[in-house]
Amino acid sequence: MEVKTINTELLKKMFLAGAKNLDSKKEWINELNVFPVPDGDTGTNMSMTIMSAAKEVASIEEPTIATLSKAISSGSLRGARGNSGVILSQLFRGFCKVIKEYDELDVRIINDACQKAVATAYKAVMKPKEGTILTVAKGAADKAAELVDETDDIVFYMDAIIKEADHVLDMTPEMLPVLKQAGVVDSGGQGLMQVLKGAYDALIGKEIDYSLEEAPTASKAAEATETTEEEIKFGYCTEFIILLEKPLTNKEELEYKAYLESIGDSIVVVADDDLVKTHVHTNDPGLALQKALSHGQLSRIKIDNMREEHQEKLIKDAEKLAKAQKEEAKAAPAEPEMPHKDMGVITVSIGDGLNEIFRGLGVDYIIEGGQTMNPSTEDMLNAISKVNADHIFILPNNKNIIMAANQAASLTEDKEIIVIPTTTVPQGITALVNFIPDRTPEENKETMTEEISIVKTGQITYAVRDTEIDGKVIKQDDYMGIGDKSILSVGKDLKETTLEMVEQMVDEDSAIISIYFGSDMTEDDANALASDLEEKYPDLEVEVNDGGQPIYYYIISIE
Repeated sequence: MEVKTINTELLKKMFLAGAKNLDSKKEWINELNVFPVPDGDTGTNMSMTIMSAAKEVASIEEPTIATLSKAISSGSLRGARGNSGVILSQLFRGFCKVIKEYDELDVRIINDACQKAVATAYKAVMKPKEGTILTVAKGAADKAAELVDETDDIVFYMDAIIKEADHVLDMTPEMLPVLKQAGVVDSGGQGLMQVLKGAYDALIGKEIDYSLEEAPTASKAAEATETTEEEIKFGYCTEFIILLEKPLTNKEELEYKAYLESIGDSIVVVADDDLVKTHVHTNDPGLALQKALSHGQLSRIKIDNMREEHQEKLIKDAEKLAKAQKEEAKAAPAEPEMPHKDMGVITVSIGDGLNEIFRGLGVDYIIEGGQTMNPSTEDMLNAISKVNADHIFILPNNKNIIMAANQAASLTEDKEIIVIPTTTVPQGITALVNFIPDRTPEENKETMTEEISIVKTGQITYAVRDTEIDGKVIKQDDYMGIGDKSILSVGKDLKETTLEMVEQMVDEDSAIISIYFGSDMTEDDANALASDLEEKYPDLEVEVNDGGQPIYYYIISIE
């Protein structure tokens, strides 16, 4: 078959098919992570990023390529999680900057969009590394440029691009030795390939279920039954579109959502520069419409009496979507309006004990997530909106969250956002210890950044598969001690593996060993480990803290 142009309907199908294909392969992609840790999350991060955009795309009833482009770009930008998710969102952003100007796409427009996508993604990464998703994307774009004058058949064109991108993906282990040693290709690159392959299936007319609803598990089915049987609290399903007089700021959008939550539930708000699609269940639709009118004219108003019509399926779907959006935003519960201050601090945390430590150090807002669930850019933006300060420091405490934090900073206009590139929780704690409110933001940034560089961190977890990395043979269920840059110890005994890891970290400049024990360990376990360390290193101070973190038995820092 031949396809010379892609219209709006086909583009929508191709994007949704790409999103669903990635989502269906996310666990397989997770397993490609180099470190065989239980929180390997590249597939999950990329899936949640693209599904955030897919929900916005699916909600557009009469799309144009321009409105689809805005939904793809803004949805993936806000939903971006982890480095791979942020890079994917930047690829979409660049691609959409080109295609939004057209009513149909041909090979020349697709080529221009591919070039812009790669340029945008490379620009977003401070130190681009070859052998990653960026390399795979560049391989696809190079092939697109090579063939643009040779064919006008998009099917042939895209097939050739995918084959070249697959070839580049297969070569990533030769570009990154760590991939070769682990026997895997780059997981982010594989995620991108699943998007392209899903889109190609839609292009050639393969039968695909484009709905985004997942098959419920037993627990989800029980939830659905409970939802259906619940008395309807808010009687009117209210939907409309605001034709904006001017784009909403992040603050205005969050305030609008907060108002809707005060008068109803099942809130869904999808915003771009020109319009806002709103869905709310409320007992007074007029209040929602009156609030919306303060931002622009209204269109496509639809109000259904749910009690009268018993639209159980629509109710269940809307509530399910609202729940999913709430689950994605892992921010801590909203605090009362805080007094205005010059500087505030947001941190990412991964356990109840660590949350308490951060609160004790004066953090204004804690985003739950970290290792086991990377917060999205929108989670960061929500946190920023809650902190009433002119200058806000963000401590990501994970190298895979730094890009999302930077992306949130770039989207914030009314406050100065300063991202301190903390890659571990102990670095975040050290940064806070060195935060002095009486200093200027610039002085604090300099001191905090300098001090985190002297913190060494080791984390003890278990292997989820057999592999070989950093010269160590690892078997499934082995304990692993993971340092800042490599795996430091592997073994069958938890305490021995931990002691060996610490031995690799201690040097003549070391003064303090801090132990943060996880949810699977007891304080007695941690105190016994501390006693062994005090006996082995009598000149070092050893302290024990309840971290409460999942997956990691111990997080240990040495300063």
